[in-house]
Amino acid sequence: MVKTFITQYSFYEPIWLLLLLIIPFFIYFYHSRIQVKTSTLLVSTNSRLNTYTGWKKYLPPVAFYLILLALASTIIAIARPQKLYTKNIITGKGIDIILCFDISGSMTEKDFTPNRLAAAKAVAKDFVNNRNGDRIGITIFSNKSFTLCPLTNDYTTVNKQIDVIESGYLNTEGTAIGSGIATSVSRLKASDAVTKIIILLTDGADAGGLISPTEAAEMATEAGIKIYTIGIGSNKIVEEIVTNEYGSVVQKKQAAFNENILKNIATATGAQYFQAFDEAALAKVYASINQLEKSTISSSNVNKNKDIYLPFLYGSFICLLIAFALKYIVTKKFLF
Repeated sequence: MVKTFITQYSFYEPIWLLLLLIIPFFIYFYHSRIQVKTSTLLVSTNSRLNTYTGWKKYLPPVAFYLILLALASTIIAIARPQKLYTKNIITGKGIDIILCFDISGSMTEKDFTPNRLAAAKAVAKDFVNNRNGDRIGITIFSNKSFTLCPLTNDYTTVNKQIDVIESGYLNTEGTAIGSGIATSVSRLKASDAVTKIIILLTDGADAGGLISPTEAAEMATEAGIKIYTIGIGSNKIVEEIVTNEYGSVVQKKQAAFNENILKNIATATGAQYFQAFDEAALAKVYASINQLEKSTISSSNVNKNKDIYLPFLYGSFICLLIAFALKYIVTKKFLF
């Protein structure tokens, strides 16, 4: 505790603290004066003395020490106590990134554990935490698209929004990849960042929409935006539970996956396509993007001192106020 105080607190004009040495002399003279009064005062009767009885006899000493405390607080305030704090200054330019999640029904395929979307969310959060100074936003799409989180440096908020993503969030079915890209492009168009990228996470099983993936990719190219496409899944045979009039049965089917469309989108925008066929591969994909898209962000710590003398002045005023109030209770006079 003492070490922390020494490293975090200091005085701008510590010479004034020498005045604190007079306080012991005030205490000495106060108690000497009381002893002299009690040992030399000889009277034939005490009927005319202004004596204090009961709890009131303790008030004068309390008032005296409150005045000393006020004096000490004032001296400390004059010495200008300061607290040292470190401010982190970030310079350079970051990258604006939109994470574009496919939340259609096919993203619940279980060729990932527990499914494609859950695995994509978990690894996306790791990616967010490994960025420094970049602004990150989130869009989601199924048959229609939606901006879930605008561009922000608040990674805690971004991760919280990733947590709430689930299939069926938009209450529609289908996979309109073009709409998801178009919404992401609109989020980045107004950005003044030098580098703007979209990371598209989907199985590529496009079911059409108002805007085709090719048209959306052209929009991104015109806006100077690169789209890194991540194919979530594979053509594995997976099992699904189907309910019919005879009950629930387990059927095998080929998982929905189309990487050709994702390769074309990435190539058209000058980016790269990655296939993530399991959780480990997905993590490597994000690591690769981290290497390809680096920010020019640098940070430095600047030490600054902040004056904290006001609490001592307020404390001094309060002590004086209480001291004079106590004195008034005893003598009915504010002055000593």
